[in-house]
Amino acid sequence: MFERVLILSASAGAGHIRAAQAMEKAFTSLSAAADLRNVDTLEYTNKLFQKLYSKAYIEMVDKAPDVLGWIHDYFDKPWEKQKRRLAFDKLNSGPFIKMLKEYQPDLAVCTHFLPAELISWLKQKRRITTRQAIIITDYDLHAFWLCRNFEHYFVAIEETKQHLQYLGVPPEKITVSGIPIDPIFAENKDKAEMRKKHGLHPDLPAILLSAGGFGVGPTDVIIESLAKMRNKAQLIAICGKNEEMKSKLETLSKKLPPSSNLKIIPVGYTTRMDEYMSAADILLGKPGGLTSSEALAKGLPIVIVRPIQGQEERNSDHLLEEGAAIRCNNIPVLGFKIDSLLSDPQRLALMRKNARRIARPLAALQIVKKLLELQNL
Repeated sequence: MFERVLILSASAGAGHIRAAQAMEKAFTSLSAAADLRNVDTLEYTNKLFQKLYSKAYIEMVDKAPDVLGWIHDYFDKPWEKQKRRLAFDKLNSGPFIKMLKEYQPDLAVCTHFLPAELISWLKQKRRITTRQAIIITDYDLHAFWLCRNFEHYFVAIEETKQHLQYLGVPPEKITVSGIPIDPIFAENKDKAEMRKKHGLHPDLPAILLSAGGFGVGPTDVIIESLAKMRNKAQLIAICGKNEEMKSKLETLSKKLPPSSNLKIIPVGYTTRMDEYMSAADILLGKPGGLTSSEALAKGLPIVIVRPIQGQEERNSDHLLEEGAAIRCNNIPVLGFKIDSLLSDPQRLALMRKNARRIARPLAALQIVKKLLELQNL
């Protein structure tokens, strides 16, 4: 058992936070820490820096994805721009550095690169002796994740391990674990029971859309395309806390022509995403590392729409290579693409099989177990 464990994320997109929550659950379930804290690093930075990291990021995803893609590629040069970025982050992270020095954790588990590079710098300066584990929350490696001072990397796939080795990271310091998701996604839940529980049609194909996030695309165009499907289907649209989106979908549902084969079911904020995934046949949306890993754990084929340029483009490549996803580049033909998939049961079954083959639903627990082993070395 560790005495003091600090799980560190950053609220720039929901995935890093969800990975940290999954790690918190895993540490708790295995009683692996006497004192466990889960911290959003951005809460220990100044307000302007917080806005730059979170709000500006989300606005770029939604309104300027080309700019975000350029930034991603510009900074993806191993070690080249590290000193400049670190200087900027240090300047804005004084409260975070102070908290680290005061708490002095035995272990820091980072699901975002911001705290990882700050801890690496503090270790180099011998201001803390914290052991550091870094969990990369996408399938591909970006230069942002590279640190000089750490104890272990946890990565999603073997290819990422090979990339780290090429850049000089010793293989014994890398574990291919998968991306940590809530262990609840490992539970096998009956499709018919989940459909009955959530008021879904027992027999209609179910398409799960995460509509409450950002950057998925113009909702009315998506609905217009799906409304022309030949196959009857139900669209479970998860709107989260986006009440405006939920209201819009309810309005669009009422405007569907009588001839449409689509039934729209808007859902507000829910903590039962694992159950909706268990009830669904297809996941429609963007391939974030966490969402993709959750879908794979449930054996859900993924229909990719408008991935964020950069990391989600690379996640797409991995999912497409493994045969667990298809991609729609033109939203007006989205209905056609899904129709083609639903009309080919053998292909759909193969995609389900591929999804389960590459899934790692217990990654969070396996990471904690590995960290406990490393503690005893």
